[in-house]
Amino acid sequence: MTVITDSESLSLLCGRLSQAPYITVDTEFMREKTYWPQLCLVQLADENEAAAVDVLAEDMNLRPLLDLMANKKVLKVFHAARQDLEIFYRLMGALPAPLFDTQIAAMVCGFGDSAGYETLVRNLTDHAIDKSSRFTDWAQRPLTEKQIDYAVADVTHLREVYSRLAQNLEQNGRSEWLEEELSDLLDNGNYTFSPDAAWRRIKSRAAKPRYLAILREIAAWREREAQSRDLPRGRILRDEALVEIAHHAPTTSSALARVRGLGQKLADGPMGRELIVAIQAGLDVPESNLPKIKKNKPLPRGFGPVTDLLKVLLKHKCEEHDVAQKLIATGDDLEKIAAYGDKADVRALHGWRRDIFGNDALAVRSGSLAMVVNGQALELVEFEDGQ
Repeated sequence: MTVITDSESLSLLCGRLSQAPYITVDTEFMREKTYWPQLCLVQLADENEAAAVDVLAEDMNLRPLLDLMANKKVLKVFHAARQDLEIFYRLMGALPAPLFDTQIAAMVCGFGDSAGYETLVRNLTDHAIDKSSRFTDWAQRPLTEKQIDYAVADVTHLREVYSRLAQNLEQNGRSEWLEEELSDLLDNGNYTFSPDAAWRRIKSRAAKPRYLAILREIAAWREREAQSRDLPRGRILRDEALVEIAHHAPTTSSALARVRGLGQKLADGPMGRELIVAIQAGLDVPESNLPKIKKNKPLPRGFGPVTDLLKVLLKHKCEEHDVAQKLIATGDDLEKIAAYGDKADVRALHGWRRDIFGNDALAVRSGSLAMVVNGQALELVEFEDGQ
C-alpha cells in the first residue's frame, strides 16, 4: 500500500496502471460545507498494487490521474459510482470510460436492490470491512494510518468483487443487461446542474403556474449563488423560505423582511435586492410561458388488486431469474401495466424485461395466466383456449 503525495509519483503510478486491463477506483470527499464535493483522496488499484492519492498535497498535478480516467483501454471499476462520477465530471468535463459499476452488476446478478459494498465483500470474498473510519474528516491532514488502511481496503476488496461479478455475468449471459443499465448512469445530463431546473427539486404542494414561475426564478437565483460561492443551497436560503417567498411574492424589502427566517437586514442587503429582481422576473413571465406541472392521469378505479397480483408475479419472476426487482419494474410501472396493459409506457414491457416479466404480466392481466400455490411454491398455469 502506497500513499502518493507528489506529482512525479502520481505520474509514475498512472503510467503503470495504464498498462492494466482494469483498475478499481474509489474516492473520499467532503460536502457538508460546500456546494461542490471537495475531493480529498483517490484510491486506485490493479491486480498488482494499490495506492491512495492525496489530492490535497501541495502542488499536486492531477493531470496523469485524469488522463488515466479517460484512457479507453483501461476499464474503471467503481461501486455505486454516481457521486464519484460527479466529481470526475467536474474535473474532466467528461466521464471516466469505459466503466463497470459493481452495485449495478450485483443487481443484475441477483444480489438484491442497491446491494451495499460491505454486503458484497462479505458474500463474495468472505472478508469483513472495518467501517469505523467512514465518517472521518477526510480534508484534515495528516491522514491517520487507520484512515489510509480503510480507504485502500475499498479498492483492494473491489478487485475480487469485480472478478466474481464479471464471471457471473459471463456465465449467465447478462452482460447486455448491465450495459443497458450503465448507459443510464453514464448520461452526462445526470452531472450537469442547470439553475433553471432547480425548482423541480423543491417539494411544494402548490401548483399554480404563476407561483411556479416565481419559484423557478428564485430557485435559479439561489442555485447560481450557491454554485458561485461554493456553499450548500441551504446556507443561501432554505427550501421552506423559497416556498414562502414564491407564495407571497413580495416586491419590496419591507414585504420580503416579513417572510419567516429572512429579516430586515437580509431584505435590505444585496441578497434581498437580487431576490426582489428574481421575484419580479417571475411575475413578468407571460401567461403563455408559465411553467406547469404535468399531472399523471388518475388510474381507473378497481385496478388495485390487479397491481397487487403483479407485485406477487414480479417477486416470483425475479427470484426465478435471480435478478433485483428494482431493475425490472417500479410500483408505478405495475400500476400502469394493470391499468393500460400493453399500452403502458414502461421499461418492463421492452427488451429483456419483457421476456422475463412483461409478457407474463400481460397474460396475468388478461386472464390467460394464473398463479397457484402448489405446496410451498408458486406456480404459473396457462389457460388453453376455451377454458
